[in-house]
Amino acid sequence: MKTTILSATVALLAIASAPILSAHCQVPCGIYADDNVFATMHKDQETIAKAMQQINELSKDPSKNTNQLTRWISNKEKHAQSIQDTVAQYFLAQRVKITETDKAAYTKKLTLLHQITVYAMKCKQTTDLENAKKLHATLDQFQATYTKK
Repeated sequence: MKTTILSATVALLAIASAPILSAHCQVPCGIYADDNVFATMHKDQETIAKAMQQINELSKDPSKNTNQLTRWISNKEKHAQSIQDTVAQYFLAQRVKITETDKAAYTKKLTLLHQITVYAMKCKQTTDLENAKKLHATLDQFQATYTKK
């Protein structure tokens, strides 16, 4: 009986601690359109900025606002991670090609993607709205470079 309970507990913990699969696999299905991906990244950035504002406001009386603070912090982390995952799993793994012939454009895209990743990380680490603004500007710059607009 004890081994059955132990086995069930171990199995449950293994399932619960397994990484959550992202919505995008690396099969070239053509379902994901760049415009939709950019729209989602911009929504993530807007949510991060809003979360930072709320965290800063609610932090004025943390004992009264503990639950809301926790929720906004968790939300900010989730959306920053979403941007980082999109950069890695969508743009770096699939969309920005190693075989691009224009090496200057390729390097610029990689540089901007790295900056987006770093600004998203800084958004996780702080509630400094300047990081959210830099993330927004870099997303815009990458989108213009990527779409050649």
